[in-house]
Amino acid sequence: MTTFIIAEIGINHNGDINVAKKLIDGAVKAGCDAVKFQKRTISDVYTKEELDRPRQSPWGTTNRDQKFGLEFTQKEYNEIDRYCREKQIEWLASAWDVGSQKFLRQYNLRYNKVASAMLTHTELLKTIAEEGKHTFISTGMSTLEEIESAVNIFKEANCPFELMHCNSTYPMKNENANLRVINTLREQFGCNVGYSGHETGRIVSAAAVALGVTSLERHITLDRTMYGSDQAASIELDDVARLVRDIRTVEAALGSSEKRVMETEIPIREKLRKY
Repeated sequence: MTTFIIAEIGINHNGDINVAKKLIDGAVKAGCDAVKFQKRTISDVYTKEELDRPRQSPWGTTNRDQKFGLEFTQKEYNEIDRYCREKQIEWLASAWDVGSQKFLRQYNLRYNKVASAMLTHTELLKTIAEEGKHTFISTGMSTLEEIESAVNIFKEANCPFELMHCNSTYPMKNENANLRVINTLREQFGCNVGYSGHETGRIVSAAAVALGVTSLERHITLDRTMYGSDQAASIELDDVARLVRDIRTVEAALGSSEKRVMETEIPIREKLRKY
């Protein structure tokens, strides 16, 4: 089984299409299967009071300045779509509101993504499920009951999906990964389960692959010291390449469940067993 690897660019582009392209290039070079962004209709996702709050950022002094500074417009998404097709890598985005999900439909994407924060947004989930596209559903900060409600929406719509185990701490400490939940989700919901990680290293992600995840998502960045709330929970491009190699090595090492004498063991067996 080959793990589907998603490089989460999210908002780590800091509103700069050239940074986004460099991150896409890094994901392609590393051998990732897809890159992912985040799409918001700012006025729908946040209240006026929230947007008016003071906040220092490269774009101004209010939360509104920061949110709009990070948000790509149609022009940038058109270029992302063109560039990813040129580079032959899939792209997708997690919508944070119904309008954003409908906006994304114009690009004829193969996959959808439900962010952990949106798992209880019933209207949004129904809007996503009605498209019938394979959907990755992150389960961070969610109870089993909340996950079941989301799963039922996708089952009722006959929309293919897989859950993604997740801890929504940025960055996450390795000891909080709770990877055994991967098996819990697989057994309880009878579906494929992936892993969306917010740790800073690679070992937890490799362990998730050893537990049989079908997909793996990690935030990527050009530099973890850049401005942004997600940068510290991301991995830089050199480590993205190392992570992909780690994943493919673990997959190869897992082999099959059949116990047999390997071809490489036969000469050793013939030599040592004669005694």
